[in-house]
Amino acid sequence: MKNLCTICMRGGSKGVPNKNFRNLLGKPLMAYTIEKAIESGLFEHVVVSTDSEKISETAKSFGAEAWFLRPPELATDQTPKLPVIRHAVLESEKYYGHKFDILTDLDATSPLRNMEDIKGAYTKFLNEDSDVLITASLARKNPYFNMVEIKDGSVNLVKHTDLSKPLISPKASIPEALSFLPSRRQDAPEVYDMNASIYIWKRQTLLESSTLFAEKTSLYVMPAERSIDIDTELDWEFVEFIMLKKMKNND
Repeated sequence: MKNLCTICMRGGSKGVPNKNFRNLLGKPLMAYTIEKAIESGLFEHVVVSTDSEKISETAKSFGAEAWFLRPPELATDQTPKLPVIRHAVLESEKYYGHKFDILTDLDATSPLRNMEDIKGAYTKFLNEDSDVLITASLARKNPYFNMVEIKDGSVNLVKHTDLSKPLISPKASIPEALSFLPSRRQDAPEVYDMNASIYIWKRQTLLESSTLFAEKTSLYVMPAERSIDIDTELDWEFVEFIMLKKMKNND
């Protein structure tokens, strides 16, 4: 098996400016993901896709490989991630002179994942002969129990048992509305939050699929405390808090 790891980092970040090389407890955010990828020993190459010279040079200083810059059309706010990863894979295959069997993408904004997560996800991918594997954590809010939407002037549970009528409408009594709800959160079907931490594909699936989900999609569940994806300053503060607490407990 020839395994490639990609780490995709765009230079422009609006939620947390310059987050990929911003200092997080002594080193750039990207370093946590690069170091874990290399330390895992699973990958023939750990390749960075970016449109930023500064990100490229910083990534190389921590052991990643980066020799190309992503074209502008793959570096906009609206660019989906799948085309970016495909581009990185095809560039890598041209550069190294061979095809890769398994492609793994690790998001640099998920610094709390550990070696257990990377190796566990990879092992599950192999054991289940998956086309694609995604990671997630158990959702804090459940659309079958306590997530609502406003549609056509009515407040509805996002997912309820009778889709033909709203749960709560001007004509519905509260007892009638509640009759459609699970009586306890524990009785609702389990749902998961995708945490954008680890993605794994078979080569053919990645290059030919137009969606993230395939016929054989596996789910690797990570604990909530390792599933924070940094998109906002509040996320950054949560990650810092968890890391500091962990460091203190290890002293």
